[in-house]
Amino acid sequence: MDKERIPRWGWLMAGLFVATLVANLLNVFVLVPTVFPDSYRAVTVITMMSPVVIYVGIWYDEDRQHYWNHSRARVFGDVLFVVTGAALGAAMTLVVTTGLGLPTFLLDIIAMAGGFLLSWGLFWWRNPELYAGESDR
Repeated sequence: MDKERIPRWGWLMAGLFVATLVANLLNVFVLVPTVFPDSYRAVTVITMMSPVVIYVGIWYDEDRQHYWNHSRARVFGDVLFVVTGAALGAAMTLVVTTGLGLPTFLLDIIAMAGGFLLSWGLFWWRNPELYAGESDR
């Protein structure tokens, strides 16, 4: 794939669209009818979107290309941390906020923030060298 053909935000939007589509198909056909209550659909969407948000930046930025020199096991472990962190963060946030009587849209946004923060925090904890120069800019 040619990175320069589409700007970074274009790759991000395309990836988020595909992740959301896959997550909603998974919700409609598998998870909601069998496992999750309807109010927890956002957990699946956030979990699928979090690797896109983190990895598009790493894939697109030239100064972060050294990340791909890690072993496949390390990258797989990082993806597992990202996905697990997003699922746990979003689910814990929804558990805490569901009974507050807030609109569903606002609950989903709050859960998204909780999921993405825990997800990125776990990724940063495993890869602090990727963001070491951020404060110098």
